[in-house]
Amino acid sequence: MKIVHFSWEFPPVIYGGLGTFLTELAQKQIILDNEVTIFTLNRDNELETYEKWNNVIDVYRPKTLDVSSTYLLFADHDFRSWGEYFKFFADVVSYNTISASQLVNLLVRKEGQKYDIVDAHDWLGIMGGMIVKKELGLPLMFHVHSTEVGRSVGRGSHVIKDIEFEGGQVADCVITVSYAMKDELEKLGFPHDKIRVCWNGVDPDKYDPSKVNEKDKKELRRRYGITDNENMLFFVGRLVTVKGVDTLVKAMPHVLQDFPNTKLVILGIGDMEWNLKSMTEKLGIKDKVIFRTEFVSESERILHYAASNCVVLPSIYEPFGIVCTESMSMAKPTVVGARGTNGFREQIIPGGDKQSGYHINPFDAKDIAWGIKQVLQDKERATWIGRNARQRVLDTFSWDKVTKRTLDIYKEFV
Repeated sequence: MKIVHFSWEFPPVIYGGLGTFLTELAQKQIILDNEVTIFTLNRDNELETYEKWNNVIDVYRPKTLDVSSTYLLFADHDFRSWGEYFKFFADVVSYNTISASQLVNLLVRKEGQKYDIVDAHDWLGIMGGMIVKKELGLPLMFHVHSTEVGRSVGRGSHVIKDIEFEGGQVADCVITVSYAMKDELEKLGFPHDKIRVCWNGVDPDKYDPSKVNEKDKKELRRRYGITDNENMLFFVGRLVTVKGVDTLVKAMPHVLQDFPNTKLVILGIGDMEWNLKSMTEKLGIKDKVIFRTEFVSESERILHYAASNCVVLPSIYEPFGIVCTESMSMAKPTVVGARGTNGFREQIIPGGDKQSGYHINPFDAKDIAWGIKQVLQDKERATWIGRNARQRVLDTFSWDKVTKRTLDIYKEFV
């Protein structure tokens, strides 16, 4: 098949899991004898407008125009309340419109290229997908990785909610990343018969604990002031409400009551940073919580997993959560939020002979602490759980399996 993706993120523009997902998916689609074209953001209009990425994927990054002042002429109160962030919305619309125009008018109508299917990712890409479907009649997949309702914890922009809803009605198929997300989309009015579930994945050859040496792990721990006889807890993610990191910090005093030789490393950036740091001071645990508020390379993130004793991901909203899959692939016992729309609970088996981690209530600091203490109190069992976690990744969450499932969904509609 000749596949077109509309995605706000693609290397070198990576903001979160979506960029990682598409990078892996597109490469595997090529390996399976498909042709892939991607339309993505040209950050600050500084990147080349076209490249043959890795010599195999056609990537177009049309330069956008700043149309924010023009859009404000007819913007409603919702838009105007965005303030300085209104330009972001204007850039999204500009990217979608220009990308769709280039595909339709230049690549198809002028150059005569042909495509089989369009896969548009989240509200950031669905507008371009809808334009292409209308102009060319191509089957449209709406790949929903999260929703505005979930991201904003019930608040958010009604305009974005409307874009997502309309995308669900116009698309031929809605692909989403977990059964929890499927339930959410149905409650939001997405057509039941259009929704297909395809989990995300991870590269177990890259996320392989056997490829990290002990010297590097000890060096990382020393950099954070964590000795060999101390436990290292690890959180990775954006420092925002839906990730539950504030409740994790509140859980630390309960953990320290039983395991005083424990430190928490928080890796991520977000608008909660100063509130979290203030919280550690008020709780008297400033020396037990270490913040690393910057982007790090993938190889360094892998090293963090390897160096930790327990990974804690107490999200209150997580449609899938690739960080959990990464942790599992690194054979780490993982404690995850398991309430509401949360794909973590579909990844982690919380009991039985294939247990791969612990489910906790992410709204309850004591329950988060309970899950952490279950890991710390029995190191042999923790190691066994970690091995089970990696085996589950090998059995279920490889990119090969994810890509084949995605292509099977495409074939329903081509």
